[in-house]
Amino acid sequence: MTQHFDYIAIGGGSGGIASANRAAMRGAKVALIEAKHMGGTCVNVGCVPKKVMWHGAQVAEAINLYAPDYGFNVEVKGFDWSKLVESREAYIGRIHKGYDSGLASNGVTVIKGFAKFVDNKTVEVNGEHYTAEHILIAVGGRPSIPHIEGAEHGIDSNGFFELKEQPKRVAVIGAGYIAVELAGVLHGLGTETHLFVRKHSPLRNFDPYIVETLVDVMAAEGPTLHTESVPHKLVKEDDGSVTLHLDNGKTHNVDQVIWAIGRQPTTDAINVAAAGVEVNSDGFVKVDEFQNTTAKNVYAVGDIIENGIELTPVAVKAGRTLSERLFNKELPDDLKMDYSLVPTVVFSHPPI
Repeated sequence: MTQHFDYIAIGGGSGGIASANRAAMRGAKVALIEAKHMGGTCVNVGCVPKKVMWHGAQVAEAINLYAPDYGFNVEVKGFDWSKLVESREAYIGRIHKGYDSGLASNGVTVIKGFAKFVDNKTVEVNGEHYTAEHILIAVGGRPSIPHIEGAEHGIDSNGFFELKEQPKRVAVIGAGYIAVELAGVLHGLGTETHLFVRKHSPLRNFDPYIVETLVDVMAAEGPTLHTESVPHKLVKEDDGSVTLHLDNGKTHNVDQVIWAIGRQPTTDAINVAAAGVEVNSDGFVKVDEFQNTTAKNVYAVGDIIENGIELTPVAVKAGRTLSERLFNKELPDDLKMDYSLVPTVVFSHPPI
């Protein structure tokens, strides 16, 4: 028997959870569909574990670089990577419990599995059909991997959070904030870290004077920055190490290569065409200023929307605003998310 809801959110990340909870709080009958862990990228393999690792690196830097000048005579007997990972995962586990409690208290039905559209009012999960008057797409993205020889010998940002042991030598490839953050964390925790960027600097979309300061700090304190460095191929060596070959002919041998070259939407897995939802050539969903897709009563928020801002608080705000517009009759019908003047933070070393 097909179950019917007022609102279905596909994706249990920050945007989906926020929108589902708010809709339920406004009286809607809501289902939230998630195949993996609640919290999506941010909680499980993004913002949250990154900040835990970043804070660990900050502690290390405070001890190693600044403690003596502040009068502290500190003896460090060692650093246990596995203990930091254990504490990080325990923290994430507590967040999962908080999500479960919040969804349950709001009466949101949680459906575990992968969703695919049947039409603009129906999705299929584990062979069962679910219908709704309104459906939200909030499936988020995944890390991109380059199409070069030997790319499989590197790991992505998800793989970084799966590391059980600290690598001694790492090449981080990418110029965006994820690459800069991972390189800073690894260097701060004692890994010999090299950051490879394609052009003259990382974070090229940021204000030049800010980037120049970051580059100066990297030159003085690390990690080692390699500019004008385009990956050509990776070669797995007999000793388990990986050699990075660049287009300029240079090579670098490390224990681990981490790809941090960007992210792509996971809209290719949910059969959006069946609902009449249009995406651009990169898979990003086309939406208007009210989060409406090209399909009636189908919406999208978060990292998957065309020309969007890939930040967790933005997805949360957009998801809540959408639910208020749809289910709070005391608010105007033209309520919409304001995407102007959104601040951002880069958890580099030092942070921006």
